[in-house]
Amino acid sequence: MTGRRNSTMIMKFILLGFSESPKLTIVLFSIFLGIYLVTVSWNVGLITLIRTDSNLHTPMYFFLSYLSFFDICYVSTTAPKMLSDFFKKHKFISFMGCTMQYFFFSGLGLTECCLLTAMAYDRYAAICNPLLYTAIMSPTLCVQMVAASCVTGFFGSFIQLCALLQLHFCGPNIINHFFCDLPQLLILSCSDNFFVQVLLSILTLIFGKINALVIMTPYVYIVFSIMKITLAKGRSKAFTTCAFHLIAVTLFYTSGVFVYLSSSSGVSSRFNRFTLVFYTVVIPILNPLIYI
Repeated sequence: MTGRRNSTMIMKFILLGFSESPKLTIVLFSIFLGIYLVTVSWNVGLITLIRTDSNLHTPMYFFLSYLSFFDICYVSTTAPKMLSDFFKKHKFISFMGCTMQYFFFSGLGLTECCLLTAMAYDRYAAICNPLLYTAIMSPTLCVQMVAASCVTGFFGSFIQLCALLQLHFCGPNIINHFFCDLPQLLILSCSDNFFVQVLLSILTLIFGKINALVIMTPYVYIVFSIMKITLAKGRSKAFTTCAFHLIAVTLFYTSGVFVYLSSSSGVSSRFNRFTLVFYTVVIPILNPLIYI
């Protein structure tokens, strides 16, 4: 800490993690390590399979391979630090490390939101324009959509980072979580954070409600297209084509809303931290698994 205008400025934070259960340290460490290794190995294996099998060189699996890649990066922003802190007496993280952790965590999360939107358009093109599907979903467009998702997601995270760096932290410096989450940092801030809360509300509206609406819009057309199919077998095949993506979207958004509603309400219970582990570690396993 450094003195500044008769106050102190926090230079590092203490992550409590799962310190409430010291007797379960080895058990929790083993469980979370196993989940993390399964997440990484599963997604790496899926990416390798998609790249090596020519039958999977389609737009849907192209997007799925990048979803798996972002999942690996996403879970790696929090899990390694969480695992290393299990056996540390003092679980410190520097202010810059804290902000960078949240920047990448938020950026990758927002990128996945945008990528799920791109995948919704892919399903729309496959069901509603099957004859023109190959022409519409060209390799160039697929690359552009992935790049746009990444740029948009990290731009949204960069805006949050700029706002976060404007806040002052003068104590306390204890984060009752296993990683640096913005709602918890806002609680610890000793400066006016009204602007940051408004900014978060705007970003939540854009990447949450509006993005979900954009995803659901193609499915309205998809449902009408499926209803026009006379053969039951063809209707079932068309529904299966988009059902997996819809399940992934529902799982991603509902779990995210559940976790962050409890987080923003100031709840810092052990249960909330376990749900955050589910959201940040388990979801990256389920996302690609749904499509197989």
